[in-house]
Amino acid sequence: MSATRDHARFLAAAAAALPRGPACARGVFLVTPEGFGRPSETAGDNRYMSSEPVDAARARDEHAALARALAARMPTLLFPGDPEAPDGVFPNNAFATAPGRLIIGRMRWPIRRRETARADIRRFFLELLRYEAIDLSQREDLTAELTGSLVIDRGRRIGYCGLSERCDETGARAMHEAFGLAATFVFPLAPGEYHTNVVMSSLAGRALLIAPSGFADPSDAECIIAAHGGAIVVLDEAQKRAFAANAIALDPETVWMSERAADALTAAQARQLRRAGFRIATVPLAELEKGGGSLRCLVAEIY
Repeated sequence: MSATRDHARFLAAAAAALPRGPACARGVFLVTPEGFGRPSETAGDNRYMSSEPVDAARARDEHAALARALAARMPTLLFPGDPEAPDGVFPNNAFATAPGRLIIGRMRWPIRRRETARADIRRFFLELLRYEAIDLSQREDLTAELTGSLVIDRGRRIGYCGLSERCDETGARAMHEAFGLAATFVFPLAPGEYHTNVVMSSLAGRALLIAPSGFADPSDAECIIAAHGGAIVVLDEAQKRAFAANAIALDPETVWMSERAADALTAAQARQLRRAGFRIATVPLAELEKGGGSLRCLVAEIY
């Protein structure tokens, strides 16, 4: 099926979708925070950005600690940041993968289009790994900020795509095709929300973190809960603001989130995740979170 807003159609397709792919990535890459904290035009639609000054040295230390923590669990690559592209520390919006494919996004803001033009990341996947390129970056008819806007249950190949200034319906359809998804549910985010991955996360297909306040229509959140199954952890507005939904399962046993995000969970919510088979791994990211994203935004998956 194609990407759809229709609840009944999506629920039927999701029910028919069987696990066919890896639920978790086989590796990740990060981009170091060179130039991070400089004023960016992307603040125009990201209310999660802080107006407080950034301690650049502390941000570098946080990023290095995250890289070390991830590398202890899985292959972790680092690409150098570009001082002229300070938002590049959040690479999952610009680059994403499906098995054998590199997908390159179409960014809303011109400053972020510098990221998608990077020859080093392109060459790593296209020349070294021999991935096929699906390049959306030159398409002027759409906006598609990849796994910022599109949350994916990889095992069942089901997508959840939130519409905002960072992703339109044409972009949603293009990503559905690029990732080879079996079903994609398309819905508007609440006014002021910029990316889906700050309002929800699918964790290895077994658990769902979701903040209904991030949806323009509460019934869309209910549809996602019905389609997802498994453990459902419903987050309130304060928890969403603390980036509790900006989490990722990089292996079947571990959910990664920032210390701030984990601290925002209640004891009952943490138990829900443990009952679903996950331990919670945390890294302090207070300086990097001033840029309007958290741990999931810092990680680009390699499938």
